[in-house]
Amino acid sequence: MLSFLPPPLKGALSFMIYLINTIVLTVPLILLSLFKFVLPFHPVKVVLDRMLMAIAGLWIHINSVTTDLFCRIDWDIRGLSQLKPAEWYLVLSNHQSWVDILVLQKTLHKKIPMLKFFLKKELIWVPFLGLAWWALDFPFMKRYSKDFLAKYPHLRGRDLESTKKACEKFRHIPVSIMNFVEGTRYTPQKAQTSSFAHLLTPKAGGIAFVLGSMAEHVNKIIDVTIVYPDRIPSFWTFISGKTQRIIVDFQVFEVEWQLQGDYFNDPDFRDRFCRWLNQLWQEKDNRIKQLLS
Repeated sequence: MLSFLPPPLKGALSFMIYLINTIVLTVPLILLSLFKFVLPFHPVKVVLDRMLMAIAGLWIHINSVTTDLFCRIDWDIRGLSQLKPAEWYLVLSNHQSWVDILVLQKTLHKKIPMLKFFLKKELIWVPFLGLAWWALDFPFMKRYSKDFLAKYPHLRGRDLESTKKACEKFRHIPVSIMNFVEGTRYTPQKAQTSSFAHLLTPKAGGIAFVLGSMAEHVNKIIDVTIVYPDRIPSFWTFISGKTQRIIVDFQVFEVEWQLQGDYFNDPDFRDRFCRWLNQLWQEKDNRIKQLLS
């Protein structure tokens, strides 16, 4: 509707709406979270969690309307008809930009339960958003380097314990557990060490642990492939209306028994799981090549 405005003005107006939306809706999120903290009774937590989800859903809806208002994007979305809003999902996706999160939230809103991301612990300090993520029980992960663990071996496995605690919170209400399997955003420089043309090497441990911890709930995986045919956008170029086309491809499949096991103590299962994930990523790499052509 307002896509005729010059890009700098569209970017500035969009950013103001995103900012006001975030500030205004973060306040009730934090207040409800405090109630959940002081009234830790299961029935109360279930009701409050649903209220928190509703506020988060409103935040996503306003952001999506803002995108439609200022951006003229040709959306090519494939596979949405396979999704249901009342199931637990593990969502896997390639990762190229912060815009990926806005794309996923817009395309999946009300199609599946709200996405819960595993976030780096440092992101809790992001103004307003950090508090909102905390209020919504997004799991914050502390990642340690190999050198650090060699120096402090007693911290080995601490990040997995955080994952386990987070998964415990997801059992009483359907959620979609989101994982950017590559662990970081794709760049041509990082891709030099990858065996894939359009992707980075996937990391298996986190998703294997989620499947193991949530085996009785998570029975479907959504494999999302996001493609920006023109160029990978930054947040600013996206909200300024410079992104012309986005392709989002959804592949849904059941979690079969072969994907459930003890990844960290069973070498045979670990090898089998890694082969499965690398095969999935090879198929995704081929799919990106086809979509770009």
